[in-house]
Amino acid sequence: MLRWLRERRPDIVGLQELKMRDEQFQAGDFEAEGYRAITHGQKSWNGVAILSKQPAKVTQVGLPGQEDFGARLLTAEVSGLSFTTVYVPNGKNLEHADYERKLGWLDALAGHLRERHNSSAPTVLCGDFNVVPEPIDSWNEDGLAGSIFHSEPERRRFAYFAQWGLSDLFRSLHPNEKMFSWWDYRALAFPRNRGLRIDFLLGTNPIVERLASVRIDRDYRKKKDGLTASDHAPVIADLN
Repeated sequence: MLRWLRERRPDIVGLQELKMRDEQFQAGDFEAEGYRAITHGQKSWNGVAILSKQPAKVTQVGLPGQEDFGARLLTAEVSGLSFTTVYVPNGKNLEHADYERKLGWLDALAGHLRERHNSSAPTVLCGDFNVVPEPIDSWNEDGLAGSIFHSEPERRRFAYFAQWGLSDLFRSLHPNEKMFSWWDYRALAFPRNRGLRIDFLLGTNPIVERLASVRIDRDYRKKKDGLTASDHAPVIADLN
């Protein structure tokens, strides 16, 4: 993580799946690199954080009404915009109780946007959504259509964010590019490019108007100097 920060030097970073309590987060290491850290963590599971070069004011900790599903949402005002990082529940499979809970969590997020956010204001919603929005975002849509991440109820809920006023920043500049952000550690999925695009930067029109570039940082899905990478690649947007 520190190596990535030193090389890319982003101004704001949303993190997901910390798997640690707030007091365990090594904020001092990030402060040494020039980043302030705010966290919403829990023991062993879930957890989200925001790193920023400029001071950030926390405006929401946790998704209202969904606290039993863990530490999955954190919002701050930073650098003139509202920045939210989320870790959407996985859902496991369509027969599991967590699938319906996942749909409920996404419904609650949609309601939270309506009630607490302004679609005309500079707003970023980012994170691991555990949803494949379109066939182009899957390495095997024919084989996986209708299954977890690819189901129509999940896709309808993801589509709501666009209806509310958020654009998929990657698709804004790369409408036809088949690119993934997650590859399983198993079955040589990464070298065979058998992945899914489930990690997103979503932004309102004031963000889209400033969008200069956006990319999936596939290079940081690779091992570097013996360090094992996350199975997710960072998504990076540059704003004018």
